[in-house]
Amino acid sequence: MYIIIAIIVFGVLIAIHEFGHFSAAKLSNVEVNEFSIGMGPALLKKQRGETLYALRILPIGGYCAMEGEDTESDNPRAFTNQGFWKKLVILCAGSFMNFLLGLVFIVIMYSGAQAFVTPTIDHFMDGCPYESESAFMQGDTFYSIDGERIYLVTDVSTFLARGNGTYDIVVLRDGEKVALNDFELTPKTYEEYADEGPKYGFIFGYTEADFGAKLEYTWNTAMEFSRWVWLGLKELVSGAVGLDDMSGPVGIVSMMNDVGQESESAEAAADNLLYISAFIAINLAIMNMLPIPALDGGRVFLMIVTVIVEAVTHRKLDPKYEGYIHAAGMALLLGLMALVMYNDIAKLITG
Repeated sequence: MYIIIAIIVFGVLIAIHEFGHFSAAKLSNVEVNEFSIGMGPALLKKQRGETLYALRILPIGGYCAMEGEDTESDNPRAFTNQGFWKKLVILCAGSFMNFLLGLVFIVIMYSGAQAFVTPTIDHFMDGCPYESESAFMQGDTFYSIDGERIYLVTDVSTFLARGNGTYDIVVLRDGEKVALNDFELTPKTYEEYADEGPKYGFIFGYTEADFGAKLEYTWNTAMEFSRWVWLGLKELVSGAVGLDDMSGPVGIVSMMNDVGQESESAEAAADNLLYISAFIAINLAIMNMLPIPALDGGRVFLMIVTVIVEAVTHRKLDPKYEGYIHAAGMALLLGLMALVMYNDIAKLITG
């Protein structure tokens, strides 16, 4: 059941992304030749007006094929003949819809919440050495740790654990920012919480999950997801993680199946799957806007470059060359997807 749910989630993420491009193109009066969900051979096809609608066998992608997307066209409704802002809106619409869907998933996830734990110190554990006017005080709200904004209470322990024991911390105190630079924090075992391991000695407060709080925590969670995408990209570029640590559709479906089966109840499984789905949706929104050929961000980047070159040289560039770049980028992306999928399948076989 959870495998089916995961596949459906992927289908929805792809469909909503391509629908973003499709709806923006239609609203801009751009001719759309095909709107396809999935890749490979078509399972279902239907021609309606100028557009062919297709559902294809592999749920790993999709596309909204617009007239004149990568080639010259005499059609005034062709994508390439549109103005800069129309093309920008059409290209960004897919990622916008993915991000919006991620927000919707988070809203649903928080819909039943009664209260939220805040990164505001309510009181201290007995014997905490950091309770003083020169350190932390009751009512302080963690604002940032080593330059990383604190969106959720879990960020406090996460970024303290990533540090080396000395931190640049900013807290909000009576509406003002107070900086605690080069502040040493060391966890220790407190008698009343001995079975929970070493702690820093902070007890965080709660806020009622009213409508405003739910919207705030929805946005903060989306910002948190966005940050983890960027941190993951940094680790990939720096070599801290490799291709073996990456997962594609097969690996993610397997993970969602494991999470669903290991959840304590159907309600817990629903919340966990919504959490993962929201993260994937926001991940796709950001990844698609990276300046990589064949991705929406690559198209936006090359469009901006084209505008600058044409303004300087006063010569119109042939769109076919941009098409060649995107074709090469697509070939490389498909190769990477194949490699990641092979690794995912190998992990499943080897256990």
